[in-house]
Amino acid sequence: MKLLKTIITTSLLIPALALANVSPEQKGLYIATEGDRRDLGFTDSMSSLTMELKNRNGDISIRRLRTLTLEIKNDGDKILSVFDQPADIKGTSILTFTHKQGNDDQWLYLPALKRVKRISSTNKSGPFMGSEFAYEDISSQEVEKYTYRWIRDEQFNGQDSFVIERYPLDKKSGYTRQVVWIDKAEYRMLKSDFYDRKNTLLKTLIASGYQQYQGKFWRAHELEMTNHQNGKASRLVFSDFQFQTGLNERDFNKNSLKRAK
Repeated sequence: MKLLKTIITTSLLIPALALANVSPEQKGLYIATEGDRRDLGFTDSMSSLTMELKNRNGDISIRRLRTLTLEIKNDGDKILSVFDQPADIKGTSILTFTHKQGNDDQWLYLPALKRVKRISSTNKSGPFMGSEFAYEDISSQEVEKYTYRWIRDEQFNGQDSFVIERYPLDKKSGYTRQVVWIDKAEYRMLKSDFYDRKNTLLKTLIASGYQQYQGKFWRAHELEMTNHQNGKASRLVFSDFQFQTGLNERDFNKNSLKRAK
């Protein structure tokens, strides 16, 4: 970890114009670090979202939820998601403490059982509430949890982009690697291919509908995850983004899971 910290610190000193003179690993790390740096300082945020689950026959089921996020200095974000619809899962909530190092902490509250259940780090590759998003996908993607390599530059949907690979350091991750397209103008993730433990393409995530808030923070309004192995897809549609709403750590503990309505 000390070596990784040194590399990250060094990468911050590399001007973008000098990227041609560094190794693919240094360039990949710089790109990831720059994207993370540009999103620092949002403090907290709230949003509403609709989750559309599509099975292999094209049938769609709808879920609605709210997400609260708290930025933590020198660590990963804290995230609370609360389901409002349909009625049979109303009040179900999940709390995630992401960390720059080590395993993330996650708890799930099931109102029918009136019980908070800790999600084991060995289950992070499991599906989040029946969707094609895994539990590890809904955690904040901390730079320190991966190693990186720049592959090439190319256009994606008309945007000049970097294409990098990132490799999870966590041996319990459900992925061997991810191939990520990041636009050169704003360092936003546009597409990500996920490869399973057999290094076979498993899923593709497409991010679209980006909007900028407070003149700095970019948020995708649509995330669509397609599973190439089972033919299913899940789409998240975000709305009502709010920033710096006054959330604090008291809003992100196991008791807050039960209080969420």
